[in-house]
Amino acid sequence: MKPNPTPSPTRDDPAPTGRILVVEDEIAMARLLELALTHEGYQVHVEHDGRWGLAAVTQFEPDLILLDLLLPGLSGREVCAEVRRFSTVPILMLTAMDSLSDKITGLDLGADDYMTKPFEMGELLARVRAALRGVRQRQDDPPLIAVGDLRLDPEARTASRSGQAIDLTRLEFDLLLYLARNRGIVLSRDQIITAVWGYDYEGEGNGVDVYIRYLRAKIDEPFGDKLIHTVRGVGYVLENRSRHD
Repeated sequence: MKPNPTPSPTRDDPAPTGRILVVEDEIAMARLLELALTHEGYQVHVEHDGRWGLAAVTQFEPDLILLDLLLPGLSGREVCAEVRRFSTVPILMLTAMDSLSDKITGLDLGADDYMTKPFEMGELLARVRAALRGVRQRQDDPPLIAVGDLRLDPEARTASRSGQAIDLTRLEFDLLLYLARNRGIVLSRDQIITAVWGYDYEGEGNGVDVYIRYLRAKIDEPFGDKLIHTVRGVGYVLENRSRHD
């Protein structure tokens, strides 16, 4: 029988920089990732099979998963889809498949980021740091974020306004949550793209504007007061301008 992963520390122990699960079937690549991440101070667990990788998610309780797309046992796509049934842990997919359709498929399944092989280790480490900063930010979030009568639950990933539930796609919720965390702050399109889509975004230049329109149709137009405001020449801000302070 395969041994269990190294037990994770209790939440009362001094927290390591972060726990990272690497699911990669190429032995040399997995070892390289393990050495680089361990050197940075992360606690790392490695699996080479999709089935064992999926089991390690609950046993190791990672803060981040580096997931290869082509795996024995279960594919990276299957692992990602299964993980998303019970966890919001960030998933960074690693693969040699670099077509736009492959990236879209991975992101639609719930991956948070996507890197194609070969990649620069420095860039991967930067993305790891960014993903873990997002984890810490979510952990520091209040149970509910309120802007006017808009309520967001970052953990449950639910949104409502005036007590009415609002159905949002994953990207719509991520965008709204980023605006809400920075409520009252004008955010440029470049800031929004980097935070929500990632800094290697290769989509249309008006992608932010398109998704802002989607959000406005759901959280502004059915209600009395606008919360999403355009600042011409700069970007967007989420704030309640109807209040009388």
